[in-house]
Amino acid sequence: MAKSKPLNFGFRLEAIAWNAYIGGLSALGLDRASRWGGAIVPVVARASSAWKTAIRNIKMSFPNESDAWHREVRAETFNELGRMSGEFPHMGKFLEKYRSGELAFEGKERVEATLGKGAVFIGGHFTDWEVTSLCLAQVDPTCHFTYRPANNPIIDKYIVDTRARFGLALQAAKGKEGGMGLLRSLKKGRSIALMNDQKYNKGLAVPMFGHDCMTADGPTRLALKFGVPLIPITGRRIEGTKFVATAYPAVPLDYDKPDDEQTVFDGVKRINEFMEARVREAPGQWFWAHRRWPKEAWKAAGLV
Repeated sequence: MAKSKPLNFGFRLEAIAWNAYIGGLSALGLDRASRWGGAIVPVVARASSAWKTAIRNIKMSFPNESDAWHREVRAETFNELGRMSGEFPHMGKFLEKYRSGELAFEGKERVEATLGKGAVFIGGHFTDWEVTSLCLAQVDPTCHFTYRPANNPIIDKYIVDTRARFGLALQAAKGKEGGMGLLRSLKKGRSIALMNDQKYNKGLAVPMFGHDCMTADGPTRLALKFGVPLIPITGRRIEGTKFVATAYPAVPLDYDKPDDEQTVFDGVKRINEFMEARVREAPGQWFWAHRRWPKEAWKAAGLV
C-alpha cells in the first residue's frame, strides 16, 4: 500500500514550516490567501527542477507559440498551484459557496444518474483540483477517491483530515490495498474517482499532444470490468476564487468487448484526447510540472 514515509526529525522541521505557512494563509481570509499563495509559489518554484520541466513540456506541446507565450503559461501554472495552496486552508468557504450556488457544478445530473449504480470518475490536475473534488463529494458522498500520500506523515494527515471535512470521507491511498478498496466499492455499486493525467510506467504508451506518454489504463479497465460509465470531471477558474466544475459525457467504450486490449487502448486514447482538449482551452490552468512525457520526447522536440 502506498503510504507516507516514517516520521523523522527532518519531517518534523518540514511540518513546522508547513504549519507556519498554512497558519499564516488561514489568517488572511480566502481571497487574500489565494493571491498571496499565487505570488509566493512561483518565486520559490524558480529554484526547483519543476520550473524547467514545465517549460519543456509547454514548448513541446505548443511548438508554434512564442517563447514569451511559453513563459506566460509557465508563470500561470505555478500561480495556480500557489493559489491552490492558499485556498486549501479555506475549503470550508468553498463548501459554503457550493451550498449557496455560487460554486457551480455543471453536468452534475450525470453524477446523480450513477448513484447506487457506480461509475468511474476521472479527473486531471486542472486549476484547484481540490475544489472539483469537493463538488463531486457533495453530489456523491460515498464516492471512493484515490490520492497519492504526501511523503511527510504529519502533512499527509493534515491533507486527509481537511479533505474529510469537506466530504472526502472515503479516501484510498494508491497501491495494492487501495486498489482492493476500489474494487470493493464498485462491487457494492459505489463510484470511484481517480486522477488520469499523470505518468504511470505500468500503463499504456498513448499519444498526448502528439507524443507518446505512459498513461494509467486502470480506470478504463475498471469501467469495462464492472460495466459502469467512465465520466471525466474537471474544473476551471473563472476569476479570483470563482470556479466552475463540469461533469462531461461518459467516454465511449466498447462494453461488448471488455477484455479486448484494443478496446482498452481506444478508451485510454480517448481519455488523453479529452485531457488535451481541456488543456488547450486553458493552458495555464494545467499543472505542467509533471514528468508527463519521457526524456525521449523532449529530445525528439529538440529541447534537451
